[in-house]
Amino acid sequence: RSGRSAALRARMEERLLGARFRYLNQQLYTGSSRDAARLFRDDPAAFHRSERRAGAWTEDGRGAVSARCPRPSPASLVVADFGCGDCTLASSIKNQVHCFDLVPLSPRVTVCDMAKVPLAAEAVDVAVFCLALMGTNLQEILGEANRVLKLGGTLLVAEVASRFEDTHAFLRAMTQLGFKTVSKDLSSSYFYVLEFVKTGP
Repeated sequence: RSGRSAALRARMEERLLGARFRYLNQQLYTGSSRDAARLFRDDPAAFHRSERRAGAWTEDGRGAVSARCPRPSPASLVVADFGCGDCTLASSIKNQVHCFDLVPLSPRVTVCDMAKVPLAAEAVDVAVFCLALMGTNLQEILGEANRVLKLGGTLLVAEVASRFEDTHAFLRAMTQLGFKTVSKDLSSSYFYVLEFVKTGP
């Protein structure tokens, strides 16, 4: 009987965690990056719950991004990781990586709004978004990536497929933001990987 009670409690806790995760995602997708920064500043534990729940997706995405980082890369190549989580990408490559997120899961993280990162214009060679395309001001966030990227720099996006209501419209919008599509892996039914190059401001 005690075993059945424990199993039932575990199932209920898992359902509750799932409901919290869906509610949190809804808030992140329907609010601005500034709202997200305020949310996690007020409740840092919510970020940790979200990271744990999205563990498999995060691992897949960061692995895909790491594999697509320019190699062999010169020692001078600099990367900006928007929404870096626990800095897995920074730990997997030897180059300098600026790690930005809303909560410091690692001492390497700079806490900030993704639409306003503390980097000079044209300061990095590669910008990365892994499960980080959230917020109603997404155009502003991607515009910030354009600002910090050098001309000819690479933008890598790894995101769940459901985030793209219209992939073609997204690619057209990226062109308007000053990016040219270099490659796109849309073969997975749930996870896309896109690569762009900065062609202009």
